[in-house]
Amino acid sequence: MKKRILVIGATGLLGEPVAVRLRQDGFVLRLMARNGEKAARRFGDGFEVTEGDVHHIPSIEKTMDGCFGVHINLSGEAEGPGVANITSVASRQHIQRLTYVSGTSVAEGNTWVPLIRRKFLAERAIRHSGVGYCIFCPTWFTEILRKYVRGRRAFVFGRQPNPYHLVAADDFARMVAASYGIEEARNKRFIIHGPEGILFHDAVWRYCSVFHPEVKKVSTMPYWVATLIASTKGPREMKRASEFMAAFEKIGERGDPSEANSVLGAPTTTLDEWLQQNRH
Repeated sequence: MKKRILVIGATGLLGEPVAVRLRQDGFVLRLMARNGEKAARRFGDGFEVTEGDVHHIPSIEKTMDGCFGVHINLSGEAEGPGVANITSVASRQHIQRLTYVSGTSVAEGNTWVPLIRRKFLAERAIRHSGVGYCIFCPTWFTEILRKYVRGRRAFVFGRQPNPYHLVAADDFARMVAASYGIEEARNKRFIIHGPEGILFHDAVWRYCSVFHPEVKKVSTMPYWVATLIASTKGPREMKRASEFMAAFEKIGERGDPSEANSVLGAPTTTLDEWLQQNRH
């Protein structure tokens, strides 16, 4: 019998490729979404779509029933209470595996950053749930580069002097899917690094050269400017992103990906390969 995996947050930037890859690898996929009709249109046939809310335990219980594993892809203010509710239900319903997207910078010493603190507490809830788990701690994803282009302008928050090993979402999805079939991956926290270290300004510039040739320069936006814009007329997402990048500039890229590469297979997609794959 095929194993059923529930993906919570499947419509997110990282949730969708994980759900698609799991189905390709032979799992039965169930997706929990607040808007079931919209999710069904997006994913099409071959996926079980149920409506639910991570703040509503009865809907989690109903959606989780009959599942082998649960992949958690949450962000923002819903992440803390959402993970707490999910792990509580998973423990009672004897779920066999939880997979969760965390980050390389998540550590107790860095919990002064709100986003990192949420993920640190979420990791702790997962480890204490009694359910087998696999926590993935990637660095930056290649797919976020598009967020740093606005019209004819491209920018990066701060100086960002440290190289980052960008991970393609498809590589990440393959690793998550593989973890469900590898017993050695059980109860592991994996650091995920892409195949090459790249300065953030260079990565954004290379992205623009393919998708936005009209952009002639990648500007450096000081953190105080980003905070000012966000507090007056900009989106809240800008403030969160600038705060996180300011913290990341101090913390740097952490961890050793050797175990993840050995157990799950290393990410292989370079930035240039990703650009060529996505240009059409």
